[in-house]
Amino acid sequence: MILISACLLGVPCRYDGAAKPLRSFPPEFAGSALLPVCPEELAGLPTPRLPAEIADGDGATVLAGRARVVRADGVDLTASFLRGADCVVAIAERWGIKRAFFKSKSPSCGAGSTPGVTTAALHEAGVEVIELD
Repeated sequence: MILISACLLGVPCRYDGAAKPLRSFPPEFAGSALLPVCPEELAGLPTPRLPAEIADGDGATVLAGRARVVRADGVDLTASFLRGADCVVAIAERWGIKRAFFKSKSPSCGAGSTPGVTTAALHEAGVEVIELD
């Protein structure tokens, strides 16, 4: 089983209420069950919602308590992003999942130059996260 950002499967759960469905599926998906997750919705954040970003760090520094996740209007959403990450890690552990495909450029799911909070938490739990656009 593989975790995947729900928005990549067409679920309209992004901050702007949209989805970003994949145009094609990676070959790694063949023969695997996909389990869609949206850490921000699992944390109870509404859709749509104002965009947020990690201030002064990345997902790992948020987990360490040295950075915050801040909404565009300045509201601190760190606790919500940590709660969403905890939910996804619990799902991965419950199902023995070791690989995730997540949406790029997300403060939760990004895995590129600025890893998101959920991505960092999954890395700590031994889950490989691959970023998709």
